[in-house]
Amino acid sequence: MKSDHHLLAPYIRRFLVQHVVADRCLSVNTQKSYRDAIRLLVCFLSEHCSTCPTRLTVEQVTAEAIRAFLGHLEAERGNSDTTRNQRLASIHSLFCFIGRQVPELLEHAAHIKSVPRRRTATPIIPYLEKAEMDALLETPDRSRRQGERDYALLLFLYNTGARAQEAANTTVGDLDLATSASVRVLGKGRKTRICPLWPLTVATLRDLISTRQTASPQAPVFLNVRGQPITRFGIYALVERTATRAAESVPSLRGKRVSPHTLRHTTAVHLLRSGVDINTIRAWLGHVSLETTNRYAQVDFEMKAKALATCAVGVSSGEVDRAPAWRQDDELMAFLTSL
Repeated sequence: MKSDHHLLAPYIRRFLVQHVVADRCLSVNTQKSYRDAIRLLVCFLSEHCSTCPTRLTVEQVTAEAIRAFLGHLEAERGNSDTTRNQRLASIHSLFCFIGRQVPELLEHAAHIKSVPRRRTATPIIPYLEKAEMDALLETPDRSRRQGERDYALLLFLYNTGARAQEAANTTVGDLDLATSASVRVLGKGRKTRICPLWPLTVATLRDLISTRQTASPQAPVFLNVRGQPITRFGIYALVERTATRAAESVPSLRGKRVSPHTLRHTTAVHLLRSGVDINTIRAWLGHVSLETTNRYAQVDFEMKAKALATCAVGVSSGEVDRAPAWRQDDELMAFLTSL
């Protein structure tokens, strides 16, 4: 190996072990996201350069190679623009770390950072109407133990707006089912928030926990059919299964992809409609930025505008179709055209 070349493997190890875990103490999911992106990149480069992964150099990871890798993600792996941007962000972070570690590689790292993220369309926020949410809650067979668990979990998601992983991580010790009923939720970035619980949620959770032989403070609130802690994948499957069954009685659900995050959006929109302050909703959902929460306000404003146009008083079809007077003034239009 030439002295002016730097092996990539040692920097990857230091980045993942020292920087991501020890220095920044990022969440496990973020660690896995960095790991997966870098593993895909190394596999692609080793094949593209016909080099053993351990012999790859930092200099071989050029901006052109990164663009080829991103094209591979789209064409061969079918990744979306969002996933592409996520992988690219991980690579940018790696080379920012390398540039700080080795000053002579700063210019090379800058070239990698110059590969831009792709702009993505802002998706429409999916949420359920009140009747659809009610149908979802009425679907589980509460005469059965699993149905009671399903109902409790769906109600908990709707009440708190918790993410799937947050609900899976909730323990008995996180619940306060006393007079000021609430739950402590550990969210993204290890930020803790307190969410109030409705009386119905309190009663349902109390009944669910009372069926346990042992319910230590460290025990998870929600278990799967085998009595093991439920995973976020299990929660996703539960919500999707329930939505499919609920669609039999509420046809509007058939055209919607319902996930735990859909219930989170539903909580926000319903709180907003109930007159809850936007800052309270931000704290309720655990958003870092108020800008994120404001998306729900925009959704609600669009619905209000649509409703206003539908039921406007004193506007006839003739008034709408008739052109304004200024459009009929030929002299004015000729003057404006001549400018």
